[in-house]
Amino acid sequence: MIDLHTHTTSSDGTDSPHALVNKALSSGITVLGLTDHDSTSGWAEAIRAIRPGLTLALGAEVSCLTEDAVAVHMLGLLFDGENKKMQVMLEESRDSRLPRMRRMTELLSADGIDISLDEVFAAMPEGATLGRPHLADALVAKGHVKSRDEAFAELLNNSSKYYVTHIAPSPEDAIRVIREAGGVAVIAHPFATRRGQTLSAMSFPSLIAAGLNGIEVDHRDHSQEEREQLRGIARDLGLVITGASDYHGTGKLNLMGENLTDPHQWEILESMADSRRTVTS
Repeated sequence: MIDLHTHTTSSDGTDSPHALVNKALSSGITVLGLTDHDSTSGWAEAIRAIRPGLTLALGAEVSCLTEDAVAVHMLGLLFDGENKKMQVMLEESRDSRLPRMRRMTELLSADGIDISLDEVFAAMPEGATLGRPHLADALVAKGHVKSRDEAFAELLNNSSKYYVTHIAPSPEDAIRVIREAGGVAVIAHPFATRRGQTLSAMSFPSLIAAGLNGIEVDHRDHSQEEREQLRGIARDLGLVITGASDYHGTGKLNLMGENLTDPHQWEILESMADSRRTVTS
């Protein structure tokens, strides 16, 4: 069982990297992609926790913006974690999150939804990458909404008047940096319409020219029709097809292993990295 997209307390998940590894082992996962938002800070703890029966595919989910300001997430896997250019890109994305969060709390407060930046920080685990899920948790704590899902549905989705973009690389630039760092790039949930604006099929040629390796097809936020469209695009363009849970612990309904990657597709994807960087005990 291969699940290539999960999160920990190093970004916006609720399980520590150690707990995530344990959950993967108990769930029967054999290859686990650790892909915290714009961060590799959970790698070391996950490596220390690994036990026989599990292979780690370390990576990060890179926040991107198109020229039309469409938010895109790019999964980078199997890259060199010491690559300076890669780490600079991740750091710059993390640094842009603070002014973005300040502005979002200001917009909410101006509409009578009382929330402060300090309350968002209080809802964020130590060492985490600041993000909207922490704002959602703060809104839950204040009683404005009942859950993270409700917060995103009503207040924090990409189409909301409270949504603020942040400085981020273009998808093409993110792909190029991931590939230069020796890794592989898979675009995450590209047709997830309930999240707001999405990419169109016309976007893929420029992504392929930049070095895109695969498409995350099987994902909770894709309808069956969207999955079939993406599967066709992947076949037509020679891209690897992946599936993943996008597991966040109790922060989302997503269950570990609810969508998986075919072993043959994983074998192809792994072979595209410039070195074998999976980690086993």
